[in-house]
Amino acid sequence: MARVSPEHLEARRRQILRGAAQCFARNGFHGTSMQDVFKETGLSAGAVYRYFPSKEAIIVALAKEVLAVIGDAFDDALTAERLPGPAEILGDVLRRVDALLLFPPPLVVQVWAETFRSEELAAVLRDAIGTLHGRWTRIVEDYQRRGLMRRDVPPEHVVRVLLACAQGFLVQRALFGALDFDVLRDGLRGLMSFEDAGPPRDSAVPAEAG
Repeated sequence: MARVSPEHLEARRRQILRGAAQCFARNGFHGTSMQDVFKETGLSAGAVYRYFPSKEAIIVALAKEVLAVIGDAFDDALTAERLPGPAEILGDVLRRVDALLLFPPPLVVQVWAETFRSEELAAVLRDAIGTLHGRWTRIVEDYQRRGLMRRDVPPEHVVRVLLACAQGFLVQRALFGALDFDVLRDGLRGLMSFEDAGPPRDSAVPAEAG
C-alpha cells in the first residue's frame, strides 16, 4: 500500500478545519453535529475521526491555528529591521488571522464563548494570551526606550488596551460585517496622534482687523 505523504495529510486536516469552521459559523458550535462536518467536507466519518475525535478537538485545533499565526506575526515584528508601530502590527496580525482559514467573523466570538464550557480550550487561550502579552510588552518597552512612546505609562497598561482594541474590533466585525482592517489601523494612528495634533482641520485663518 502506498504511503500517504505529509503534504496530503496536512491538506486533508486543513480541509476538515475549513469545513468545520463554516459549519460552526453558520449553525453555532452546539448546533453543529459531526454529521454536519462530514457533509460539509465531503469526507467519511472515519476520515474525519482519524484527525479529530470530537467537535471539541476541532475547535481547540482552530484556536491553536489562529494563535500560531498571531505568534508568527509578532515574531516578525520583533525581528524586523524597522520596528513597526502598534497600528501596523495589529493590522498585520488581524489580516493574517483572516486569511488563515477564511474564518467567518462570528466564529471568533463563538470560540471565546466556548471557553466558559471547555477548560481545555480556556487553558489554551490563557496560555496564548500570556505569551502575546509578553511579546507586546517587549515591543512597548522598545518603543519607550527609543522615545517613540511615553515612558510615564506602564507597559502593562498599554498592552491591555492594545489587546482590547484587537478583541473589540473582532467583535464589531462579527456583529456589523467585515469591516476593513484599515479602519483599526487608521483609528489607532489617529488616537496616538492626539497629543501631537496641530490646528483643527477645518479651522480658518482669522481675517485681519480693519
